[in-house]
Amino acid sequence: MDYIEIIGITAAVITTAANVPQAIKIIRTKSTESISTVTYALLLTGFILWLFYGIRKEDLPIILANAISAILAIIILYMKLTAKKSKADFPV
Repeated sequence: MDYIEIIGITAAVITTAANVPQAIKIIRTKSTESISTVTYALLLTGFILWLFYGIRKEDLPIILANAISAILAIIILYMKLTAKKSKADFPV
């Protein structure tokens, strides 16, 4: 394994891990109020494109990182889109 591959794997682990705290917080609190739907939709699109790129290039770190990140983004988006609106969301 050369240093470029180590850098790729390290980058994949870090960028994938960056999504985990947000997903855990949403799952625990059941609150998606501060999450931007557009941001996560764009992230999911990017993850999917990177996934296809990684598959085409046969690059395992890119494939794994973006597959896992896409799954986390799907969970977050699903929770955001299915969350019940709080009373604060409806003006009186």
